[in-house]
Amino acid sequence: MDSVPEPPNPARASLWTRGLLAGILGTVFAVAVLFLLISGTSLFHFLSPVGRGMLFRLDQPTVVKQIQQLQRLETVSFTMDKIISGEHDSPYLPKFLVSDRLLLVVHGEVIAGVDLSQLKPDDVSISGKAITLRIPKSEILVTRIDNSKTRVYSRDTGLFSSPDPNLESEVRQEAERQLQEAALQGNILKTAQDNAQATLSALLKSLGFASVEFA
Repeated sequence: MDSVPEPPNPARASLWTRGLLAGILGTVFAVAVLFLLISGTSLFHFLSPVGRGMLFRLDQPTVVKQIQQLQRLETVSFTMDKIISGEHDSPYLPKFLVSDRLLLVVHGEVIAGVDLSQLKPDDVSISGKAITLRIPKSEILVTRIDNSKTRVYSRDTGLFSSPDPNLESEVRQEAERQLQEAALQGNILKTAQDNAQATLSALLKSLGFASVEFA
């Protein structure tokens, strides 16, 4: 006699379905966490505002940590082309006999910005969707001479002199000093501070803060 197939058990089928869904969700979650760990994606970005500008866990410690990770925020660059001179001579003999004079055409750059790694927890205050920051003062981060665009324009030595191997280095150091001085006179630090505030304001508003103020 043929056996009659046993009718399916609804409770068992429902339990099996729930188990399958739980397994799928668990796998998706594990893959997502693994992706974040491998890619280095910050939870600050993962939990960034969605929908209608809602905030997700943008508390003070998280914001401070993420701003600190920006570290040296370079916000303005100042460039200059200038002829710098340097000379070695003798106080006792005429220059045409004992001297060494160098003219250097210098192309240099000064970069200023804010070192956000110095930001302290007390410098950030959050109230709802409003945030107030006191960021570090701007400073000159880099002063450098572009060797590819810098060249010796002329070099003159006296009848009894030979070129001093240290003179060009001294002229380059003087060029860096003058370059930095020119940048400071051009208010590079104020521009760097203003640009840093504008950058952070745009970033924080994109994350959901409605009000960003700087103390």
